[in-house]
Amino acid sequence: MFDILTSLMAGFAAALTPYNLMWGFLGCLLGTAIGVLPGIGPALTVAVLLPLTAKVDPTGALIMFAGIYYGAQFGGSTTSILMNAPGESSSMVTAMEGNLMARNGRAGPALATAAIGSFFAGTIATILLTFVAPFVAEVALKFGPAEYFTILIFAFTTVSAVLGASMLRGMASLGIGLAIGLIGMDSISGTARYTYGVPELVDGIEVVLVAVSLFAVAEALYSVMYDNGADGKQNRMSSLWMTREDWKRSVPAWIRGTALGFPFGSIPAGGAEIPTFLSYSTERKLTKHPEEFAANKGAGAIEGVAGPEAANNACVTGSLVPLLTLGIPTSATAAILLAAFQNYNLQPGPLLFQTSADIVWALVASLYIGNVILLLLNLPLVGVWVRLLSIPRQYLNAGILVFATIGVFSMRQSSFDLLLMFAIGWAGVLMRRYDFPVAPVIVGMLLGPMAEKQLRNALSISQGDWLVFVTQPLSASILAATCIVLFVPMYLRKRGVQLHEDD
Repeated sequence: MFDILTSLMAGFAAALTPYNLMWGFLGCLLGTAIGVLPGIGPALTVAVLLPLTAKVDPTGALIMFAGIYYGAQFGGSTTSILMNAPGESSSMVTAMEGNLMARNGRAGPALATAAIGSFFAGTIATILLTFVAPFVAEVALKFGPAEYFTILIFAFTTVSAVLGASMLRGMASLGIGLAIGLIGMDSISGTARYTYGVPELVDGIEVVLVAVSLFAVAEALYSVMYDNGADGKQNRMSSLWMTREDWKRSVPAWIRGTALGFPFGSIPAGGAEIPTFLSYSTERKLTKHPEEFAANKGAGAIEGVAGPEAANNACVTGSLVPLLTLGIPTSATAAILLAAFQNYNLQPGPLLFQTSADIVWALVASLYIGNVILLLLNLPLVGVWVRLLSIPRQYLNAGILVFATIGVFSMRQSSFDLLLMFAIGWAGVLMRRYDFPVAPVIVGMLLGPMAEKQLRNALSISQGDWLVFVTQPLSASILAATCIVLFVPMYLRKRGVQLHEDD
């Protein structure tokens, strides 16, 4: 413990130099900005900047890249709340409740709980990264293909069961996402499937493209068709800062979100999207105000913003645990960060803390500093961001479509992607019209290919024996938890109806 504290203090001494502070501030600023733009994620930005920073000091460059990483996660919450246009796929859950709050005059509390929750979760997760990284890495090493498959099954079944007004519609949306996720190159055999002879589909359909289409594009089109002229009262501000009741409901959600986000970031189980969805489903089950949630046609629940945003930022920090201690990236941006380390002849792994301790501890210290920078950057801007709601809805819809088009086109410079974006956008309008939740589509896209790969790996190792999922204690426990979450509420509801009829 004393050695860790001594190393951390040395890291602060390095990170607080004006030179490294400049890179940290620049990274946070860039990350927040690109998180706001749909389709332009942190992985793309770090990849573009990688060759340009070849002559920058390794410590400064890595601090900037880390700032971009968690700054982008935070920036995505701004447009999610104000425009229902997630800048990052992990901000999709924030859009569901945050945008409803904004439409009902509570954009200020939504933005504030996102900013403070991000700071809280990021700081706690960084403390955990500092002191328990070796332990978490040791636990992650025990996960094999069978365990990964069952935890993915747990994630998308539980999430799809609670999103939307009915479990059946949630599962139907999940099936659509699973089908889309199968399009493209088979990751194991290397053959193209379900492309129907279209060359542009060989590489699959980008998750960000579908997320932007179903949320941002569908939102704008739906607003034009069904909400035209109905936004006068919705955007009137009733409050700018969080009330005592908002704090009372947000703090437990921040704690639960952090507890979910950090472990998921520490194991390769799907990135920041899974814990944000799980956090949202947890808040829906535990809330004392179910009538405020989007699925119940409410005005937006603040814990539905606080929990997922905390989970998002805790997951980002948690993903640095396997990257630094094992050299295993658990997200696209972590993979680019791994390339950045190797660009400076640094090999993340168990020996990194010995061979390059000064750089590693400066990077860890910069995470503490970066959380403060993000809070100082974004809290004073709450009032500025809220003014976006005063823009007439038709101009706002046009702006959303323009930014969505730019973001999607910038990913692959493909006109086919633009056609696909509007086709999926119209599909999103139909889903919204007939009350099918769109979030499970993204869950299916994200987790389907991963679950398929882990399933095939597990069966290959067990020589086709399906009992491998129930004979391994950890995977069997996860499957049992999945069954409990899915079937116990159904049993309780049925029993409750029977008791009501008896009375």
